[in-house]
Amino acid sequence: MKYSIITFGCRVNQADSLAIEAELAAGGGEAVSTEHAEIVVVNTCSVTASADQGARQTIRRIARTNPSAKIVATGCYATRCRDEVAALPGVVAVIANDDKVRSTLGTLSTLGTLGTPGTLGTFEEGPCGRPLAPGLMGRTAWTLRVQTGCEEKCTYCIIPTTRGASRSRRLDDIQQEVARVVAAAYKEIAITGVHLGSYGRDLSPRSSLLALLRELVKLGKAGAFDRGRDRGVLFRVSSLEPMDFPTDVLDLPNIAPHFHLPLQHASNRILDVMRRPYSIAYYADLVDTIRARVPHAAIGSDVIAGFPGETDDDFEQLVGYLETSPLTHLHVFPYSDRPGTVASSLPGKVHGSVIKARAQRLRDISRRLADAFRVAQRGSVRPALTIEDGSVAVTDNYFRVPAPARVHGRNEWTDVTL
Repeated sequence: MKYSIITFGCRVNQADSLAIEAELAAGGGEAVSTEHAEIVVVNTCSVTASADQGARQTIRRIARTNPSAKIVATGCYATRCRDEVAALPGVVAVIANDDKVRSTLGTLSTLGTLGTPGTLGTFEEGPCGRPLAPGLMGRTAWTLRVQTGCEEKCTYCIIPTTRGASRSRRLDDIQQEVARVVAAAYKEIAITGVHLGSYGRDLSPRSSLLALLRELVKLGKAGAFDRGRDRGVLFRVSSLEPMDFPTDVLDLPNIAPHFHLPLQHASNRILDVMRRPYSIAYYADLVDTIRARVPHAAIGSDVIAGFPGETDDDFEQLVGYLETSPLTHLHVFPYSDRPGTVASSLPGKVHGSVIKARAQRLRDISRRLADAFRVAQRGSVRPALTIEDGSVAVTDNYFRVPAPARVHGRNEWTDVTL
């Protein structure tokens, strides 16, 4: 079976797509371009209106360039607008987010393209099946989803309605997956979830993200080593809400000094309207603590420009904080209404031209923050993992740099001088 997987959006979707691809590869499937695929899985996002539009355009393009392809749509947009997605050309099935991986594999089996699907680690390799190895989907690191769903009430966000309540994977289930990917020579694992910081609160007995990371670090340190260099496996923690960040994680070994803490705004008035459960003072203290304890850490954030009711003074408060903050990069989101969210019905909508100008100003700040971080790190020596053909490496604090000439091949640890 010739297949192709298109993934939109967050690392949670990337993790789900990796799990699907691992099963397809183990069963003898052949990854090809969408133009030559018999089956195309489109894993959609719905965080913004442009994400919805991108998914629609992609599905239409696939149907136009490969009319015989069977398109299976899944993800948040497919969950939120099932009928709308089902009506797109070439779509033969729409899979909701609930149990996405198993349901998608089951659908492919029903379509006659796959044998009986299992779960990651139990699918039997076919006679031509590919073993799990770095490079799957072109990625050197493995992305591990440990949680899905969200019960926060942010007024701008549609994701709780598409992902449902928070649900954590059992520790033994996660440990089995980590053991398998470590045995397959993966040397970096990104830990992700829809509301990652809520991990374990729904389990019995109750657990926490910090407890999980402590257990995973033990497994990683017993993992695959390169040329006798006892680096173990590096765990990269995905986006964490600031109120959930456990500062004790800064003391754990083999945790990448690379954190993403969504701020969204620096005006307490706007944070209240957004229903974000922290103040700018709390956020600033947290980020300052990380910078003081881990001077080489990359610290990214999300900010929204033009949220309903945002005044010039609110925006200047955001600008004022960002310009003097120790953040190293920003993801800037121009506000757009999402039907079904509280924010879509709020008064005081900001004009589109103002939103565009404010977003550009924030992107300019992001560039200056990134430049300042690069200058501050110049001359430092960081561990890095080679990717692609081995000519490029990614440092633990997420700089993408040329790999030293002595290193050959993908997935090797090396040291680089920035």
